[in-house]
Amino acid sequence: MAEHSRTRFTILNTSVSSAVRIITILMGFITRMVFTRMLDQHYVGISGLFLDFFQLLSLSELGISVAVTYALYKPIADNDTEKQKSIMALYRRFYNIVALIVLSVGLIMFPFLDYLIKDQPHVDQLQLIYILYLINAVVSYLFVYKRTLIEAHQRMYISMLYYGLFMLLQYVLQIVILVCTKNFILYLIIYLLCTCLHNIAISQKANKLYPYLKEKDIHPISADDKQDIIKNIKAMFIHKIGAVVVKNTDSLLISSMIGIVSTACYSNYRLIIGSLQQILNQIFQGVSASIGNLGVTDDNRTLKNAFDSIFFIGFWVYGFSTICLLELSSPFIALCFGQEYVFSSDVNFLLCLNFYMTGIRQAVLSFRDSLGLFRYDRYKSIAEAIVNLIASIILTYHFGISGILLGTLISTVMIPLWIEPYILFKYRLHYPLYRYFVKLCLYSLVIIIGGVCTHAICSYIDGSYIYQLLIKVPVCVIIPNLCVLLFLHRTPGFNFFIERILQFIKNK
Repeated sequence: MAEHSRTRFTILNTSVSSAVRIITILMGFITRMVFTRMLDQHYVGISGLFLDFFQLLSLSELGISVAVTYALYKPIADNDTEKQKSIMALYRRFYNIVALIVLSVGLIMFPFLDYLIKDQPHVDQLQLIYILYLINAVVSYLFVYKRTLIEAHQRMYISMLYYGLFMLLQYVLQIVILVCTKNFILYLIIYLLCTCLHNIAISQKANKLYPYLKEKDIHPISADDKQDIIKNIKAMFIHKIGAVVVKNTDSLLISSMIGIVSTACYSNYRLIIGSLQQILNQIFQGVSASIGNLGVTDDNRTLKNAFDSIFFIGFWVYGFSTICLLELSSPFIALCFGQEYVFSSDVNFLLCLNFYMTGIRQAVLSFRDSLGLFRYDRYKSIAEAIVNLIASIILTYHFGISGILLGTLISTVMIPLWIEPYILFKYRLHYPLYRYFVKLCLYSLVIIIGGVCTHAICSYIDGSYIYQLLIKVPVCVIIPNLCVLLFLHRTPGFNFFIERILQFIKNK
């Protein structure tokens, strides 16, 4: 595929995905506010409990979509529709099995609903509510598998537009239902209907774009290809299990070892940080298919240049966002939730530092997954989870909530920060690891300079929370980006990024 086509799809996927994610996050936040005001707090608790429970059941899916997407890249590049049909047929069977597992476990747990919920709340039709959540979890795996083919063809913007359309429809209808009826059952029925309509619509779009999906003469996938896909699924499953443990350990430890008040404070910060991560990660999700295509069609030097550019972009957006979080999160939380929910400066700093350490790894992870290298470091996540848990428990006794966050930071630095790039450079990019860390240290030094300068100016800004935000926002936007442009405008990553943008504009 021509370089300008990959650039076009990358920019289109990233821009559309980011815009859709921002809009849906804002609408979801508004819907959540209406939900908490229109219904009793017991319904809020039940909603959170069942969502978490069925997300836990969805662990059976972990790894399938990534592994199948990788398997599609080469047949798409070769225009091999027969192999695409075979892989998609296998994918459909995998998702049908997952749906059956979720349904079976959900039904098995149904008689034990009283044990699942401690201190049974006074909620009408609790069993029906559980069944509606179960049905929604099951139907979410039907038809939607075809979305993967659209995204593997570098047309993620299409699937995101469909996602945004039906999420907006869902939120608007749910707000109307809540305001007019305050009926939780109707609220859930809207949730279920929009899930079904979204899956059907994206399936029909995939059939229209790729008519061969409707053909019945499908050749069975070869035994070797099937074995490779299953091996990759197992590797991604291990990766995802470890990631889920690391991601949820902090809130669990805070709740069990510090207290529920700190957990409430942490949840507010996590809401902001998680929403920002969803938006920024669209950049890497938007380029994943282009990386996969590049990996099977171009030389290694082009791949290395692409990595330098995406690594630079990832550092830039996450570094800039870290400084904004550091300076703006506390006044924002105080304004929205109250001063009693604001963490101390040291806890806020560690939260932002963990956010940065997660962000600068995203470029490596995107290349690892898109190039199919996830089997080489599949046990890394398990080791990271173990180190995280042990370090957090030990440090909590000495430093409280800061110790839990330090444990997360230690596990990141000890294991994934160097293992992930080591795998990528050894098995695909083929250049010394120290060069990556030289760039990482250089980039981080620039962010530190930008952060110190920004904090020095913001420390003089006082007054109401609204006033602080109005004055600090332009400072946080200008100073860090000015430092990046001043110190890094001659780096290869920056130049390669600018060249791709200019080439895209010229071709348009």
